[in-house]
Amino acid sequence: MGTSGILRRTFFYAFGVAAVLVGAINALNMITDYHDLHHIDWREPLIWEGSSWITLMAVFWITWVGYRLAPPFVRPRWRLLVHVPLALAFSLAHVVGFLWLRELAYWLAGGHYDFGDFWPTFAYELRKDGLGYCLFQGGFALIEHLLRQQQLIATPGQTLTFDIRDGARLTRVQLAQITAVASAGNYVEFVLRDGRRLLMRSPLSAVEEDLSPRGFVRTHRSWLVNGALVTGLCPEGSGDYTVTLPDLSVPLSRRYKAALGQLRGGG
Repeated sequence: MGTSGILRRTFFYAFGVAAVLVGAINALNMITDYHDLHHIDWREPLIWEGSSWITLMAVFWITWVGYRLAPPFVRPRWRLLVHVPLALAFSLAHVVGFLWLRELAYWLAGGHYDFGDFWPTFAYELRKDGLGYCLFQGGFALIEHLLRQQQLIATPGQTLTFDIRDGARLTRVQLAQITAVASAGNYVEFVLRDGRRLLMRSPLSAVEEDLSPRGFVRTHRSWLVNGALVTGLCPEGSGDYTVTLPDLSVPLSRRYKAALGQLRGGG
């Protein structure tokens, strides 16, 4: 699912942040439970909240699968529907997991844990887990964006912008706004996320030399794509692929095997 390079760091940073934040929330809940329910043993809130934290972190990978299949800005938008069954699976795994841990802990302590009616309580937990699932998706996107910006800044001589020159006219654009670059005779055409298409007199190979250290990948003799904006790879047979980008699809020729590895690896 793309756990190398920047994507690997995105996952582990997000996992660490989630572990700390969710742990802090569980700790606050534990204090509140013990304060409000004076008749309970102090170990009970610890079991409730601890089991919830352990299980949530154990099934955290489900949210990552959802992000890799359909990040927040994926195109076409209907692909976001994959999050519905994944969010349900995430919540169900979380609830079943912490129930098992609580029953085990109570049994070891010589007691009995009563969860009550499963489905009404699951519906309650689903609302909380669904919100958490959405927040995790936003967190993945933010962390990946920050890591890619950091990589650009840390590369000597690199900037976050690119100058597109057409005669005496210069248009400075953010690299993140360039979806792809296509060869057009003696020119190259920059396809921008806002719908503009700007021409610059230059061979594609010269543009590739400038942009490849900044995350752009040559997928075809006529195409250069922004690797950070790739949302899908669809095999077309005989080793060829179609690369999906926001509002654009471009070919990936079997002659560019390294490009396929770069796009699959995410950085």
